[in-house]
Amino acid sequence: MSNDADTLPLFTWKHPECRLIPFPMVNRIGRIRDTAAKMLDKPTEKSAEHYRRQVDEAMTAQLSKIGLAGEKIEVERASFWKAVDVEMARQAYGWRHEPDGAA
Repeated sequence: MSNDADTLPLFTWKHPECRLIPFPMVNRIGRIRDTAAKMLDKPTEKSAEHYRRQVDEAMTAQLSKIGLAGEKIEVERASFWKAVDVEMARQAYGWRHEPDGAA
């Protein structure tokens, strides 16, 4: 005699695959602004490049530690540095949200 309990969906259910969804680096506005400001404050191109390597290594280590795969780390790094470049341009040229009273 067969047991109908063995064919119930509850007993054949499998756990779904677990996916890691980190907070996007491009949305870490404070980190982006801080990195851009520090890059602009460096006295030489060499020191700015050294700081960039330090930030990049720390970010890669952090993303690897939480279990992100290599390709996804590269996407996160690229989007972060693109946002830093935009922020550096904004800070260097003094773009502001408020007008200087000329409204």
